[in-house]
Amino acid sequence: MLSPQEFVDCLKENGVELFTGVPDSLLKELCSCMAHTSRPGEHIIAANEGGAVALAIGYHLATRKIPLVYLQNSGLGNVVNPLLSLVDEDVYSVPMLLVIGWRGEPGVHDEPQHKKQGRVMVPMLEAMEIPYSVLGTDVDHAEPIVKDAVAQVRKTGGPFALVIKKGAFAAYAAPALQQTDFPLSREEAIQFVIDVLEERDVLVSTTGMPSREVYEYRTKRGVGHQRDFLTVGGMGHASQIALGIALQKPERSVYCLDGDGALLMHMGGVALVGTLKPSNYKHIVLNNGAHDSVGGQPTVALGIDVLGIVRAAGYARVARARTESELRSCLQEIKEFPGPSLLEIQVRCGARKDLGRPETTPIQNKNAFMDFLHTAG
Repeated sequence: MLSPQEFVDCLKENGVELFTGVPDSLLKELCSCMAHTSRPGEHIIAANEGGAVALAIGYHLATRKIPLVYLQNSGLGNVVNPLLSLVDEDVYSVPMLLVIGWRGEPGVHDEPQHKKQGRVMVPMLEAMEIPYSVLGTDVDHAEPIVKDAVAQVRKTGGPFALVIKKGAFAAYAAPALQQTDFPLSREEAIQFVIDVLEERDVLVSTTGMPSREVYEYRTKRGVGHQRDFLTVGGMGHASQIALGIALQKPERSVYCLDGDGALLMHMGGVALVGTLKPSNYKHIVLNNGAHDSVGGQPTVALGIDVLGIVRAAGYARVARARTESELRSCLQEIKEFPGPSLLEIQVRCGARKDLGRPETTPIQNKNAFMDFLHTAG
């Protein structure tokens, strides 16, 4: 296994001093090390993977140095355009290291949303003509890997990918992340939201822990799962899935259960919601200031004015809740008045260790949800 500290030290010794990207559970030890051993400005968690590539390009233009971009392979699609139309040797020829967590590796158990991406990742890199090396648990020393990778990008003036298998990095003993101290947990907030829904209302939940918590609470209540579309992949796209439903089913209330990291990833979506103004659209943002599902790395969401942004984008009604009483009041308000509405619920980080996963497949979830939409009016 690779030592995250040795890996980061080798990168810096070879002139790689900027680390940017979107956190991944397979890379959480490395990301933690980068975060806690870098000076201000050397480690930047980006809103999305394509933005991280663009930030890295700007860094190279300003410094002539080699940047590193990290991502889960589920985000590979977000970097195809900037890699091929900007970074490529035939365009601007920007030397860049990519560190990619290999979710869904063939032969390794993973969730359904990762299987196809894991299977096609290597062919995608080859189709893009991006050279790569695969690192697993059998690799013990970072120095030759880093030296070879840096030499490669200096030679080609383009990207080189280090594909990281599950368990490749050893544990890193980082200081505990600063935790938000809000009264409500995310799971409690989700339960309050579900409890106010009417029989015909539908819920679209974002990827990660929120969809798992929705599924588990519905199971606990014994009411079925047909009212919920669990967006198990496609981080950042749940709000637009909900928008598409809301526009076609104006007689039903459509609730989008979003996360702060997901909201930031494709924030342009709020402008479309605000412009199209579906009155039945209820946007719930669970804001704990962290990428909680992949290691708890921080987002900037608690440091910006989410309500001001969506209000300026054209949402009819915005509110924020931190306590149970505030949440109950705000939920009644967005339920009774026309939208589009956004409720930001500021919640604590963390989840139960025994939190389950959906027992139905994504196809089964989709079919049950569509049947509910069509048969219930």
